[in-house]
Amino acid sequence: MDGNGRWAKARGLPRLAGHRAGTENLRRILRACVKHNIKILTIYAFSTENWGRPAEEVRGLMTILEQVIERELKELHAEGVQIRHIGRMTGVSPRLQKKIQRAVELTRSNETLILNVAFNYGGRQEIIEAIQRLIRDGVPPDQIDDALFSSYLYTAGQPDPDLIVRTSGEMRVSNFLLWQGAYAELYVTPTYWPDFDEKELQLALDHYASRERRFGLVAEQTAARPNNNRAAVSSAPYP
Repeated sequence: MDGNGRWAKARGLPRLAGHRAGTENLRRILRACVKHNIKILTIYAFSTENWGRPAEEVRGLMTILEQVIERELKELHAEGVQIRHIGRMTGVSPRLQKKIQRAVELTRSNETLILNVAFNYGGRQEIIEAIQRLIRDGVPPDQIDDALFSSYLYTAGQPDPDLIVRTSGEMRVSNFLLWQGAYAELYVTPTYWPDFDEKELQLALDHYASRERRFGLVAEQTAARPNNNRAAVSSAPYP
């Protein structure tokens, strides 16, 4: 969800005003995802690298997250959104940790849409932690395959993302879902996140639906496989 700071700067506002506008937009995109029958949405809320930003901005982001949980949790729960946290709790204040845990516990049984909140998340760190857990569990190297390794990631039990959307025009994945996104379709738009509305989401989904997904094969092979020659919008993308 990139471009909040630049959105604010273009309007002569402080960066935190852009982050607040970004959280307001999330509510609209969540409803649009439900409308389009998207079952899993992962948002990159705060990376392990974001701790290096100015202290005032980091404090502001933590405050915004607390406020969003307090303001939105009841409604999200009523609308059937299941909240999951992917990332680390290291460095997060005990008060915010409790609020995150409460949101996860309260919505655990909801089924309308799974919202993965990648908070204090880094793809490299996730992979390192998975390897460390495999070693601690004494798993023999020759028993490790894709499925087993995936079960040690934060997203265990979930499908890999079909679609990754990057707003603000930056052409990089920025340490996001490095393992899971190996074959995800990428969609990059110059639109800043606060302006990424349902119409913009529809453009991303249309682009996704037009792609030929080959997973390392050639076109003739994928054409012979049912439902694999074109991307399916209903198959749980992660904008």
